[in-house]
Amino acid sequence: MPAPISILIPIYDGVTQLDFTGPYQFLCRAPDVTITVASIEAKPINAGGLVFAGLTDLHMVSHCDVPLIPGGFGCVAAVENENFLSDIRRLGATASYLTSVCTGAIILGAAGLLAGKRAACHWAWRDMLALFGAIPDPGRVVRDGNIISGGGVTAGIDFALELIAELRGEDTARQIQLGLEYAPAPPFDSGRPDLASPAILAAYNAQIASTMSETRARVAQVAAQMRLR
Repeated sequence: MPAPISILIPIYDGVTQLDFTGPYQFLCRAPDVTITVASIEAKPINAGGLVFAGLTDLHMVSHCDVPLIPGGFGCVAAVENENFLSDIRRLGATASYLTSVCTGAIILGAAGLLAGKRAACHWAWRDMLALFGAIPDPGRVVRDGNIISGGGVTAGIDFALELIAELRGEDTARQIQLGLEYAPAPPFDSGRPDLASPAILAAYNAQIASTMSETRARVAQVAAQMRLR
């Protein structure tokens, strides 16, 4: 029998729900894996209008084998919250693996857990990883030692399959993929900046421009404060 594995998913207001619900759907089918979803003080979390309740108090979690950090625009406020970051540092220090999806890598970086390591992130945020000494990698799923990270949002499902293969073997991952009929065939080939048309890319960048300008300034401030410690 394989040793039990504990996975912790810490969530926060403004998290992108697919960043963790996608991986959760796959990981919960892996044998002898326990998944805990937690928040500060076990508070219900709003994720795009969906409210997640019945959570565990993050500060009361003493250990996990695999912290899985999801992303979302709310990750900026999360890295500005020292209580949240201190728990990520604490749990990451004794974990067997450090993992993230999308901008969850920004949280790992702000917690000081990615220095000198390659990591994936959503393409619009990827360059910000360098502020924390990490090495931005454009891969959809990236592994560097015991750090496994997924790119933007939907990459979380590919990431989950990689993680299951690491924890429970490739055959188990393949069976779970089959059971969930994961055979993506999107109607449009527009899922990365290098695939999208120039017009679509420009329109999306214009849509997020003001938000990203503020975001970059706030993340840079967190990185600057981190260097002063």
